[in-house]
Parts: sequence; structure tokens; C-alpha cells
Amino acid sequence: MSDRLDTLLNEMKKNDLESMLVTSAANFYYLSNYYTDPHERVIVTYVSKHQDPVLMVPSMEKEDAKNAGWEYEIIAYQDHEAPWQLLLDYLTRNDSIPATIGLEFNSLSIERFNQIKEIFPKAAFSDAQEILANMRVLKNEQEYKLLKEAASLADFGVETGVKAIHEGATELGIIAKIEYELKKQGVQGMSFSTMALSGTKTASPHGTPSMKTIEKGDLVLFDLGVVFGGYCSDTTRTVAYKSITPEQENIYNTVLSAEKKAIDTSVYGTPVGKVDLAARNHIVQAGYGDFFTHRIGHGLGIETHEYPSMHSKNELPLKTGMSYTIEPGIYVPGTGGVRIEDMVFMTEYGAETLTKFPKELQIID
Repeated sequence: MSDRLDTLLNEMKKNDLESMLVTSAANFYYLSNYYTDPHERVIVTYVSKHQDPVLMVPSMEKEDAKNAGWEYEIIAYQDHEAPWQLLLDYLTRNDSIPATIGLEFNSLSIERFNQIKEIFPKAAFSDAQEILANMRVLKNEQEYKLLKEAASLADFGVETGVKAIHEGATELGIIAKIEYELKKQGVQGMSFSTMALSGTKTASPHGTPSMKTIEKGDLVLFDLGVVFGGYCSDTTRTVAYKSITPEQENIYNTVLSAEKKAIDTSVYGTPVGKVDLAARNHIVQAGYGDFFTHRIGHGLGIETHEYPSMHSKNELPLKTGMSYTIEPGIYVPGTGGVRIEDMVFMTEYGAETLTKFPKELQIID
């Protein structure tokens, strides 16, 4: 934790920032080691070159923050109190009102931004989101271990879902089984809404599960992840129930080959965009280019979607410690869709695939 705070201070110095107000739950956790869902309440990690860092949390969470390892000052507030005024009072007492403040513009509501401007009327504000995003791109050994365990639990979730497929099973019923079994394994929660889609619904990349029953000839697509130790996993597998058409099988094999090409392209120093294009070009050559409608993947860590965005124009080179997804898909309306997604971690030896559930076409009887 102190290493991250020191690194942030160094990055702030490079960007001529006296202070930062970190308010997003993900970055708050990254800096404080305290994992919380604040709901509508304010949480802040205040970092300044003029003083030790300060945490601001609801009073009911003060002891939890201490127990998570926070060793510095904590400003705790009751629900009837004005937290921003308490922060201002604290900084005034310490004679450390900042002239420049970095904020996370992408996670601040206009209302909250106005509240901050009101207590710091003379401060100059700038968007410092990218500082923290860049810090979080490269994971350390402990983060790698947490991601690997989260990936293993995601594999277990897919395995549970596949085993739950039977005549009369519903999409939501299968999801209930997956999440129940994962809770028994000790997961904190799902990293996003679990997806189980069947039949032609699989042609929607972000479809909505329902009480639709699984029928013979359906493709069944699972997309799920868990939160373990504050870190997220994300994987997708597609299987067929009872039978599969030649076109669906061709789509499946095209996606599988595209995913392998993208993983094989994941070599240290390779621009992110080339990973996307390795899969995309293969799908285009197979005649399905119009049906691959999203990027190849995204960064993964404390949040399910984080930096970098794995799109075709991104020239960021792959580096040791990066964690991201590879998830090509083909989605043909009226026919169905296939997506195969793995978590990949760049090690000093090359790309390691963290999710291990089999990817070869499975026809479930």
C-alpha cells in the first residue's frame, strides 16, 4: 500500500499536482486496501505532497478501514454530517489547503464535482484519472495470484453451468445454480451480471437472460466472472445442446481459431491493436467480419473493464504484468452467436492463459 502511495506522489510531481482526491471505489481500494461499496456515500483517499495521506469514510466503516491496514489519519463522518466540510476543516487545521487538485473525471457526478469546487473555490482542478489507470495496468505478484484464483473460480462457474444444462432448464435457473455453487466456494460476488443465453439469443453480445428454456439445437453461451480478494475474473464459453448445424459449427471453429491467433500474437512489446487485428482479420477472411462487432478485449483487475481498451487502433505495447481478456465473437441474427473468452496475463516468459475450461466444441447430451 505505501509503495502505491509513494508511486502516486511521484506521478503527481511529474504532473505538477499538489494533491489528489481519489473517490472511485476501485482506486480507493487500490490505494487503501479497503474494499467497500459506498452506495451513495462519500469515500475519499486524499493524497498530498504537503502531508500524510488521509482516508474519509462513513463512521460505521472506520474500524473496517483500520483492519484493512490503513495506518494514517481517518476522517469518519455520520450520515447527518457534511463530509466535504469535515475534510476542509481538517486541511484548514493542518494549514494544507491545496492549490492544484487531481480528480477522476470519469467517475465524478456533476453534483459531487460542484461540492468539491465549493469547498476549494481557489483550486485549479485537472483530470488525473489516467495517472491511476496507468499505475494499475501492471500487476504485481500478489495481484497475479488473486487474478489466477478468480480465473479458476470462473472456470468452476462455467463448469457448473454446463452441467446444469438439461431439457426444461431455463437460462435464469442455470444462472441461479452457478451463483449458488460459487457462493459456496467463498466468492465475494459476481464481477458483473452472469449471462446464460440460448438459441438465437446468443446473437446478442450483451443479451438479457430470461425464463427461456433450453431446447435441442440451441447454442448456449455463458459469460461470467467473480470477485476474489478484490480482483475480478471474466470468461466466456459457448456449447451446443444435443445437436449443432453445419453453419453454427463453422462459426464456432472460426471463433476458436481467431482466439488462438490473438493469444499467439500476445508477445511482449506487441502493440495491443495487433492482438485485435490477428483475430479480426481471420474472422473477416472467413466471411463474418460484419458480425464481429466489438473489440478483442479489455484490461482486467480490480474492475472487470479497465485500462487498456484492446481495440485495433491502440498502439500501447504489451508489457509484463498486464492482465486482459481475449474474446472474439461472431453474432449472426436468426442463427446464433459464439464467443470464446479467456483471461490472459503477460509474464516474463510470455502470455499465460489463466482460464482453463476446455474450448473445443462441446455438444451436451
